[in-house]
Amino acid sequence: MRAIGLLIDFDCAVIVGYREGKHPIYLFDSIQSERDLLFQRYLTTSFQHDPFYQKLDSCKQQGIFTLRDVAKKGTDYKDYCAQFYHQTGWKDELSMLIDLGSERWVMIYLGCVDEQKRFDISQLDRLKPYFPIIQSLCQQHWKQTPFTLSQPISSAESAQLRKLIEQALGSFGKTILTKREQEITALIAQGFDTSEIAQRLGLAHGTVKNHRKRIYAQLNVGSLSELFQLFLNHLITQSSS
Repeated sequence: MRAIGLLIDFDCAVIVGYREGKHPIYLFDSIQSERDLLFQRYLTTSFQHDPFYQKLDSCKQQGIFTLRDVAKKGTDYKDYCAQFYHQTGWKDELSMLIDLGSERWVMIYLGCVDEQKRFDISQLDRLKPYFPIIQSLCQQHWKQTPFTLSQPISSAESAQLRKLIEQALGSFGKTILTKREQEITALIAQGFDTSEIAQRLGLAHGTVKNHRKRIYAQLNVGSLSELFQLFLNHLITQSSS
C-alpha cells in the first residue's frame, strides 16, 4: 500500500479477498471514520450491490477499474451509493481486481473523500504499468495461503488491533460453547464456510454442520450476519474493558 501511495493519490484503501459464491474476507483497511459500515454492512450484505463486485462476478476480468467503468445507474446502484458512499464520505473510487486462481480473487479499493479530488487519466496512466507488479505481489502473498485476518503492518496500533481480534476470537462464546464449538465459531467469524472448516479441522462435512446448528442455537442467532454482529459486539466490549 505504501508503494501504491507513491504512484497514485488516494485518501483511504480497503483490501478484501473473494471466493466464488462466498462472503468477502477482510484483509486490510486504512479507513479513518465510519469503519463500522465496512464490517456491519459491506462484508455481510452490501457487497452484493457493489458495482466492482458485480463486475468481477459477471466478467471475471483482471485489471484496474474506475467507478465510471463499472457503474450502472439502476436502483441497486443508487441504493448502494445512498448506503455506502454517502455515509462513508467517499467521492470517487477505483479498484484493482487480481486473480489468484482456484476461484479466489483479491480486490484493492482506493477511495477519495476530498470533494475536489478524483482519479483522473494521468493517475491511471501512471498506475497501469505497475499493475503486473502489484498482481505478482498479491499472488505471491495469498495464492498458497487461505484468506484469514489481515497481517499487522508496522505501526503499534495495527499490531495491537490484531492482538485484540485474536483475543476476541479466543474468548467468543467461551462460557457456553465447547472447545470444539469455539474453534469452529472462530473460523466462521473469519469467513470460512462449512466445507473449508471441515477440511481445515479434519472433520466430516456433516459433523461441522451439526456443530454450526448447535452454535447458532447456543448463541441465539439465526444467520451468519447475526453471528458476525454478535462477534463485533463482543470484540468492542472486550476491547473497552
